[in-house]
Amino acid sequence: MKYKMNVKSSGLGFQWVSAVALSSALVLTCQSAFAIGPAPAPLAQRETLSIGFVKVGHLSPMLNVEEELKKFNIEVKRSEFVRYADARTALLSNSVDVSAVGPGDLAIAASQGSKNLIGLTGVGSSAKDLVVKKGVVINDFKDIAGKKIGIAPGSAVWFQFAMTLIEKGVPYTSFTPVNIQGGGTAFIQAMKRGDIDAMVLWEPFESQAVSEGEAYFAKNTDYSKAKSVGAELGMLAASREAYTNKKEAIKRFLWVYLNAEEQMSKNNDAFADAYSKYTGLPPSVTKDSAKIIKLGGVLTKEQVQLLAEAAFKQGIIQKEVNQEAAALYDDSLAKEIKR
Repeated sequence: MKYKMNVKSSGLGFQWVSAVALSSALVLTCQSAFAIGPAPAPLAQRETLSIGFVKVGHLSPMLNVEEELKKFNIEVKRSEFVRYADARTALLSNSVDVSAVGPGDLAIAASQGSKNLIGLTGVGSSAKDLVVKKGVVINDFKDIAGKKIGIAPGSAVWFQFAMTLIEKGVPYTSFTPVNIQGGGTAFIQAMKRGDIDAMVLWEPFESQAVSEGEAYFAKNTDYSKAKSVGAELGMLAASREAYTNKKEAIKRFLWVYLNAEEQMSKNNDAFADAYSKYTGLPPSVTKDSAKIIKLGGVLTKEQVQLLAEAAFKQGIIQKEVNQEAAALYDDSLAKEIKR
């Protein structure tokens, strides 16, 4: 599904997101220290959990989920997705029980009148600098004027970038957006062909382009700090049907994931190794990328509301669903696991 943002012909290019009441300190919630509690007991009866896998670096704690869940008497039925949007569709249709999706997907689901998506916890954050083709000069946001920038319209990173431009007072119309479909590899190929000067995408493809000598990270272009969007990279979620009928299995899935996340967050080499095995990328790429990503969710119910508000005001969704979207975020199981 594609989403369009309301664009004006003058001024900033977008309608301004007004009355952002929460401070950036709340929006960019700092990760507090926590320890994972003891492992829950195995289930008395064997359970099957259908899990969606998205092969990106900040989801590397998914690497050994299948093997670890066997210890809890849980069999995993595996599905793989290239995009969060595909994982969201699968959750809403009950094709999978749990998966990672985008932090803005609760607003999208709520705007469609669905309650069959429950956000469980965020997964990580990172700085997000424009990736610029070598030979092209971009030192700050004003330098994007006249450039061709590859975007994935409707994606989480695109929304971060677009809202940052609003807050910086930079017209969206100042550059030429080049819509790129598919995964991150398509962005790198477009840059190599000379179709784009810069790109708004995600790890590990950002670091891959830089590692291969094709591009560089532009200084002073961090778009991860938009007040209305926040720095969250993703969100573990469940279908409401699974959350209702398989809650104990989902709790054990979360324990396995969060336990692996905690271990990787303490050991960057272990994170980079898992990252390489999970995504299939060489360690030379994942070692650098792992330094950029901070594992551990920063998503809050308040941020979900701000995301929904911004998405409505910019025409990405057609209904105002701030409260409804926030009601779909339930991190109680994650908080129970973290001590």
